[in-house]
Amino acid sequence: MDRPAFPPYLALVIGVAAVSTSAIFVKLSSAPPPITATYRLLFSALLTLPMMLFTKGVWREILSMNRKQWLLSILSGAFLAVHFLLWFESLRFTSVASSTVLVTLQPLFAFVGGYFLFAERLGRMALAGGFIAVLGSFVIGWGDFRIGGVALWGDILALLGAGTVTAYWLIGQYARKALSLMAYTFVVYLISSLFLIGYDLALQYPLTGYPLSDWGWFFCLALFPTLLGHSILNWVIKWLSTSIISMSILGEPIGTCILAYFILGEVVTLPQVIGGAIILFGIYLFLRHNHISKGDAIDEQTTESTQKFA
Repeated sequence: MDRPAFPPYLALVIGVAAVSTSAIFVKLSSAPPPITATYRLLFSALLTLPMMLFTKGVWREILSMNRKQWLLSILSGAFLAVHFLLWFESLRFTSVASSTVLVTLQPLFAFVGGYFLFAERLGRMALAGGFIAVLGSFVIGWGDFRIGGVALWGDILALLGAGTVTAYWLIGQYARKALSLMAYTFVVYLISSLFLIGYDLALQYPLTGYPLSDWGWFFCLALFPTLLGHSILNWVIKWLSTSIISMSILGEPIGTCILAYFILGEVVTLPQVIGGAIILFGIYLFLRHNHISKGDAIDEQTTESTQKFA
């Protein structure tokens, strides 16, 4: 496998920081959550087009994709669309903190998926770091959990959202072995937006008629948390495993809390500070003791992993 032209871990930090802006822009938008998700991904695909004009061979690559690559891209786009729908819909029934904490359980799904699909083995200290970071997420949202009734349904939706976004990353971990970043992300974002448009039409959400400010937030969602967030993470996933990506995304609530303090004037609470410190310690512990990069693991397990995913 070729060496990366940019340090993957530095790119990972940039990607997580960019993803942290997502909740801020969603909160600033007055459009229904499914519409916000739709235009976030549609604008992302459209903003990718100019870059594709200056990338040699990308159109030829897309047109030459085989059946398996198309199937994986369609599945990836579908899981990404469903993730946004589940996460945004969960906010209608449960609190923001409860929903965010449950969505950040994705490392637990990633550990299981990485073990069975890519034969990834994590040491005890790496696993301990993962569970410590997840514990930090619970500390942030513990006082806001509500049990029973519609809140419980919202929590279930958020948990399903964690599972679907992990499936999205796991598929990307496999598909990006053969597809370039530009080709893969363009196809996935476009397919995901088409799924969401179908959902909007089925539930009769109007696709137009929103204030100019909302269109600005749609653009920001496409540019920052998607192109500078998801796209960078989709580049990183060629070099690092889904487990590392999912663990690092646990830092998203920390970035969101900081941005909410400066942009929205929200108060940073003591549980958020303590939980944030625990998350950072858990991520450090995990990365410090997780010595197997995705590239090394795949080079050793290519045949076995391909058979499992095929």
